[in-house]
Amino acid sequence: MNREPAAAAGRPANLDPLLLYRLSRLNAVAGSMVLRLCEGRFGITRREWRLIATLAGQGALGSSQLAQQTQLDRVRTSRAIGSLTDKGLVRREQAGSDRRHVRIALSERGQAIYDALYPLVTSLNEQLLDVLGEERAAFFAALSKLEARAVEVAEQADLPKAPRGRRVL
Repeated sequence: MNREPAAAAGRPANLDPLLLYRLSRLNAVAGSMVLRLCEGRFGITRREWRLIATLAGQGALGSSQLAQQTQLDRVRTSRAIGSLTDKGLVRREQAGSDRRHVRIALSERGQAIYDALYPLVTSLNEQLLDVLGEERAAFFAALSKLEARAVEVAEQADLPKAPRGRRVL
């Protein structure tokens, strides 16, 4: 069987021209610094950090609202809330008289972690963005367009769900 190399068939020889690949590489390098801060210095996961930062900015939220705001599924959000509760970083509050409705709020310890970690994460972001100089505004405008387009494409996509937990041959 004679297979032509991908480049000869009109396709790039590697993944470098693909946006999602490049973003993934950027996130792997830059995100690892945030991960090391979260886990190494503060004992939280990056997902827990997302919830803490969202609660710090939005105030107390229901778990479904928190999942929506962080763009995480409800199961992962629920697990992270459980972990944050066990660590004493969030607390569950009754929302009115209905015991079924609970809001998640930062505890004093959770707020202290946010107050200490947010400036460090902001500094890392600034160090990365400094290279853009005057291109920064254009970059963020382009990023907003890409995010909006990604939502449109995702809404129109007819893709199969991943068979989680099952092997596919």
